[in-house]
Amino acid sequence: MWWWVVLPYVAMVIFIVGHIWRWRYDQFGWTSRSTQLQERRLLKWGAPLFHYATFAAIGGHVLGILIPKAWTEAIGIPEGVYTEFSGIAGSLAAIGVLIGAGFLVFRRTTIPRVRATTSMVDYLALILLGIIVILGIYLTLGVQALGGGYDYRNSVSIWFRSLFTGNVDVGAINAAPVMYQVHATAAWVIFAVWPFSRLVHAWSYPLWYLWRPYVVYRSRRPVAPNEPGTTGRRWRKIGSGY
Repeated sequence: MWWWVVLPYVAMVIFIVGHIWRWRYDQFGWTSRSTQLQERRLLKWGAPLFHYATFAAIGGHVLGILIPKAWTEAIGIPEGVYTEFSGIAGSLAAIGVLIGAGFLVFRRTTIPRVRATTSMVDYLALILLGIIVILGIYLTLGVQALGGGYDYRNSVSIWFRSLFTGNVDVGAINAAPVMYQVHATAAWVIFAVWPFSRLVHAWSYPLWYLWRPYVVYRSRRPVAPNEPGTTGRRWRKIGSGY
């Protein structure tokens, strides 16, 4: 089916070109547009839970989709052990993302000052993220854990890796249950939306902070010229640090 060939490549092109365009013409908008000053209580609980759980979910997808089944078997990990571990870890990560996102969505939709900073693209990204997470929980718990199990590494994973070989295995994704197909579609769409939303802040790591010079803080209180240790300086040094 053409959908499983065109959609991924179009999404990847938009993802790359969109980020280049955003960086060249909207560097001042390259931010999460923090709303911490508008509300802190919900943000304190929702943001860490959402971000850490998201990192865990991404790590699980890397293991499940990018690493072939034969590789895990070659290093001595039985398929049953892998399936059980991925099901438990994936469920915990997905539930963490859902709860954290729930805090953030509730905060963003019920607090007027926070809602005023949210664009339509951000709402679209939140909707897509909700679809991905809810389907992820359903597929992990409802299909794999309680529904007798389905080995997506024999279908979805093969199709995904084939996208980078130039010989797309459409039959592999067509053989997957429809909910896996919806999950994959929503994931590619959010990749296309990513460059135009506040999600771009995910690439802004403050690495420069590791080697920046000390910041010297000085008192605003004038000191007497003859005060010990001043040597005629007008301002008293009170400390330095990061």
